[in-house]
Amino acid sequence: MGAAVIVMEDGLAAEEAFVRAGPRRSVTEGDRSAPANRASTVLAFNRTCSHRGQIRDVAPRSTGCEACLRLGDPWVHLRVCRTCGHVGCCDASKNRHATKHYRATGHPIVASLEPGDDWMWCYVDLMFLTTRR
Repeated sequence: MGAAVIVMEDGLAAEEAFVRAGPRRSVTEGDRSAPANRASTVLAFNRTCSHRGQIRDVAPRSTGCEACLRLGDPWVHLRVCRTCGHVGCCDASKNRHATKHYRATGHPIVASLEPGDDWMWCYVDLMFLTTRR
């Protein structure tokens, strides 16, 4: 069986498309018949992430987005860095602190802190990983 694929038009964060689609089915965000000059991102499941070895068992350093709490800003969803435990807000949040943390530190993998979620995202390999053992 082939890998499941998510295709989305630019402007929709990959992790948010995944959250909307769920980890076990394919989804198209936007129109597949979009003009060829519009860039799309294709994400495949069941590939091997080259950064799995960098995943650490870390405790979240905060109960909310660390930077948003300092700023007094709201967030949509929370992500925890699986290298250091930093808690940042998702790309659907106005500040996108989890992604900013990755860009500042190079820490490649975050996990969702949302109740019932069991996935991680590798910023480098642009892929989702399950947290199930």
